[in-house]
Amino acid sequence: MSFSPGPFGPYGGTSIQEQRDRWERKRSRTAKELVLTEQRYCQQLELVTTYFVEILKAKGTLKPDISEGIFSSIKAIHSVNQSLLVHLENGYFGRGFDQMRPHLHHYDTYADNLYNGRRVLGSQLKKNKAFRRFKKLQEARPEFNNLTLEDLLRLPVQRIDQYKHFLEDLTANTSPDHPEFQQLSSAVTAVDGVFRRIQKNGRCHENHLQLCRVQKLLKGQKTKLSAPGRWYVREGWLKVVPRRGTDAKPRMFFLFSDMLLQAKRCSPLQLADGDKLAGQRAFPLQDCTVEKVFGHTRSQGGLLSLTFPKAKLLLMSCNQEDLNDWHQSLSSAIGKLQPQQPLVVHQRDELCRRPLRPAAEGHDTPSGSRKRNMVSTEPTEPTEHAQKPPGQWAASAPKRMKPCGAPELSAAEESTSSCVLL
Repeated sequence: MSFSPGPFGPYGGTSIQEQRDRWERKRSRTAKELVLTEQRYCQQLELVTTYFVEILKAKGTLKPDISEGIFSSIKAIHSVNQSLLVHLENGYFGRGFDQMRPHLHHYDTYADNLYNGRRVLGSQLKKNKAFRRFKKLQEARPEFNNLTLEDLLRLPVQRIDQYKHFLEDLTANTSPDHPEFQQLSSAVTAVDGVFRRIQKNGRCHENHLQLCRVQKLLKGQKTKLSAPGRWYVREGWLKVVPRRGTDAKPRMFFLFSDMLLQAKRCSPLQLADGDKLAGQRAFPLQDCTVEKVFGHTRSQGGLLSLTFPKAKLLLMSCNQEDLNDWHQSLSSAIGKLQPQQPLVVHQRDELCRRPLRPAAEGHDTPSGSRKRNMVSTEPTEPTEHAQKPPGQWAASAPKRMKPCGAPELSAAEESTSSCVLL
């Protein structure tokens, strides 16, 4: 396959104007889709504010705090998006999102309350018969088009994800010298911040559900899993190898970001606790080390050795892939708990010693009060070195002091060291 030279380059390149035309076509398609979806989005928000928020407030079916817990800032979001839609329909995309940017905190508030709103809504549907009947009647309206209130309450979070992709496409197909390029770029950054916040809230909620699930599996309330900053990592069955020559016993292990929990299956005679686990020990991962004993080969399974400050654990798995996953998960969790080592600065001995005084100062100072590192050209009394043979001078010389814990430096390293305390 050969490439013949084109009119604008050796590889058949296109002109700048053709490239701009292609950008403009892509931008027009994205803009048209953005306007159509925004119109539909505002109509759906109006269904919630008109047929639920306003009517419920007028009827008094829900208390104000409960209504706030369910609908949060959706009314303010509807107002903000109505203004945005006017700009989009007139073709002012950069200006519209630029004016919307200071009001994105309403989406932050809504995202932070999303999972709590679902919980409050579910609770009201169970115990409030009047609200349950009202919700069913409103959803039967033809305007809802078979959408439920739960579907409509998810829309603001989904719309942020759509805004992110629309704005990225618009910015990518807008020339940098276009008047709206800077406004669109700033909008991308602002919307991406809300998007990341929504993702973080989703991860926290999923982690909370995992902690609650494991807590329900454990018999009794001896081990409290809910703790600030604790994250669920994984779980699985491993065999505990005892120190003495008995059989290895299978145990269930739950790995969290700060500890490893060991549990065993409850006795089958206890019918009420047949599916539950009894927590045995919780091993803190702080100052823990993990290593493979013979799990690095292609053989079937291997051993993991875990050393804790006050205990040691030897775990076995017959599945090589599972063993590798456990080793990687444990190493990662332990590594995140280790404090970062501070920068160690070594001092050079020559610069730590006191400076030598000039010889002239030695004549004015009494010999009895002279310090060890003072040098005099005319000693007034015999020194210890003078009374010993020359071969023993090195043994009697005062030892050079080194900073405690500092590694020894070679002569080359000592002469080229650039990190020195003066």
